[in-house]
Amino acid sequence: MSKKKNLWLHLCLFAVGGLGYVLIELLWRGRSHPSMFLVGGACFELIGGIDTRYRRWALPVRCALCSVGITAVELVSGCILNRWLGLGVWDYSRMRYNILGQVCLLYSLFWLLLSAAAFPLYRRCRRLLTGALVRRGGAERR
Repeated sequence: MSKKKNLWLHLCLFAVGGLGYVLIELLWRGRSHPSMFLVGGACFELIGGIDTRYRRWALPVRCALCSVGITAVELVSGCILNRWLGLGVWDYSRMRYNILGQVCLLYSLFWLLLSAAAFPLYRRCRRLLTGALVRRGGAERR
């Protein structure tokens, strides 16, 4: 696949993850924030990268890697969005085992479980989008 098509593939996967995460937040909390599209997209791409690179590793290990990675993304984005910019998108300061009110153990466990469901979703989306890009490329050459 060309670099251009590969970029389109990952932009589309990023968008799927971003929209998916915003939808999860709307269902879970009843609200979301536009920045969560970016955070969700980044996390979906992270999940896909871990699943692709460490495919032969046991599922619980891949899920644990995702949980650590997503928690790190959440901590960095939370420090930027909530603490530095003062947007108040989320606050875990009342939760047990939190760090700076931006991450907490309960949600890290939630990310672990969510990543197990996201692996097959990412693979399926990647297959569908790759097929669409390949078919589109074949039609352009004619």
